[in-house]
Amino acid sequence: MHTPPITVPQWSTASFGDSADTSPMELSALGAHMAACKTLTGRLFAARCAAEAMHGFVASRIVTTLVVAALLIGAISFIF
Repeated sequence: MHTPPITVPQWSTASFGDSADTSPMELSALGAHMAACKTLTGRLFAARCAAEAMHGFVASRIVTTLVVAALLIGAISFIF
């Protein structure tokens, strides 16, 4: 039986052989992003973070969420 040789992953970077320093355009974009993030920390920031977390949870488990919601509605309608 022949076993294939172990291969080492060939990593590739976007620097294309140059140094991996940041460019002035990248730093400018990062600064604009950081400024935008800083302005978003208003009164509703915590509520928005919670809503985004809930959306991420529900979206990744949509079938389970629908089954649980259906069971909950069914249990409530059975009780009343």
